[in-house]
Amino acid sequence: MITWGISANSHDAALAVFDNRDLVFASHSERFSGVKNDAHLNEALIQYAWNNYGSAENIVWYERPLVKSFRQLWARQGFKFKENNIRNYLASHHLSMPFTTVDHHHSHAAGGYYTSGFDNAAVVCIDSIGEFETLTIWHGQGNELTKVYSQRYPHSVGLWYSAMTQRIGLKPNEDEYILMGMAAYGNPKRFYKIIKEDFFKTIDHCEIKFKNNLHRGCIGWRNWLRSEQDRCDIAAAVQKIYEEILDSILAHTRERLPSNNLVLSGGCALNCSANNLAFKYYGQVWIMPNPGDAGSAVGAVLADKQTHIEWPGPYLGYNIEGDYPVDDLVHELTINSIVGIANGKAEYGPRALGNRSLLADPRDKNIKQRVNDIKQRQQFRPFAPAILAEFAQDYFEGSKGPYMQFTAKCKYPHLYPAVVHADGTSRVQTVSKSDNPGFRRLLEAWHKRTGCPMLLNTSLNIKGKPMVNTRDDAVQFYKQYGVKVL
Repeated sequence: MITWGISANSHDAALAVFDNRDLVFASHSERFSGVKNDAHLNEALIQYAWNNYGSAENIVWYERPLVKSFRQLWARQGFKFKENNIRNYLASHHLSMPFTTVDHHHSHAAGGYYTSGFDNAAVVCIDSIGEFETLTIWHGQGNELTKVYSQRYPHSVGLWYSAMTQRIGLKPNEDEYILMGMAAYGNPKRFYKIIKEDFFKTIDHCEIKFKNNLHRGCIGWRNWLRSEQDRCDIAAAVQKIYEEILDSILAHTRERLPSNNLVLSGGCALNCSANNLAFKYYGQVWIMPNPGDAGSAVGAVLADKQTHIEWPGPYLGYNIEGDYPVDDLVHELTINSIVGIANGKAEYGPRALGNRSLLADPRDKNIKQRVNDIKQRQQFRPFAPAILAEFAQDYFEGSKGPYMQFTAKCKYPHLYPAVVHADGTSRVQTVSKSDNPGFRRLLEAWHKRTGCPMLLNTSLNIKGKPMVNTRDDAVQFYKQYGVKVL
């Protein structure tokens, strides 16, 4: 039985395909349309799923549109059920099969828990907003997921973080990770008390209450603070406060639920600087590589099925067939220090993990600037190292994993300047033999050639554009930006 999970009609749309209990395909809509964070399905994505995996017998939608419509009405946004009418939305894409809906936060929780491999776990979901919920805590036991706590709109940590992202001149619902990066250049003490006093009513365990509804942002907040240093200091204070809030939530969850296993989900689970706090309270932590709304294309189906699956890994998207070109990649890295790779199934999630990557020599002190110039990004933006798993502890101290979800201190920042942020940390991707065989062979060959067990790894795209998806995209990237893509 073929089931499609869909998250769309909001932002960063995605489609996932299940063949009975097997997850066989998942992709962001943007990869097929070329529109960053595309909110809607498109015919190329639908046809690819249809042609390669068959027609869906049913669809599971990632939230409940009627409940969402009532929240929008309550929030004085108008009654938008016409826009939220999923039957009509699907019909506009020639999809007429039966569909069911599940709660937004249930999709987040299920996507995390049922892919975790845990038989029991505490599940914490933090995002901007679902239908009404903004923070939920769940207890997973066997195939049962039980909600034990819920915080509701308008009190939302995610909305606050996005509002502050917009306040410092960035794009909300897209550039939150840039705020996180800017924090390393700021003084968190300068605006710490002011932000707490101006925005927060209560921070008490899991009860996070705000003085005002931040759904429409706070663009005018202390608008005389406009310098680059002001913006960095605001970012530093926001990140510090967020980490304190997450710490409070995790401490309360650990006291309330008996499990030593934690699942983090929701868009806020992409905050890799804060995620390290999880290991303060839990022995094992799982974050699905796509914990935001796009990941709920998978989560919706699992919420409906209510059963664990064997996680197949994040390589679930469009397939560029052919052998992983290890020798050619090493040659190009040796000659030019930078090369692109587009091979195999594209990654599902915001991180490039070796199949749609821009790779570079992390030892070159000029590489960071060169890669940021190619990607048309701000020069302060950091890059991640991908390292052979068995060497990770020798070079980095702290939390690490295969999906770039945590930060660790680099032991030798002067030797690898291209992959170390201003605060001395790196968002480390470990690569074992089972993670990605082609990428693993490349790292082994690079290590053999140079003695260096890591490469700089960033997504094969430029700022404001989706990652390269198809072979034609790769050719176009080379023509437009002058970087060879193999």
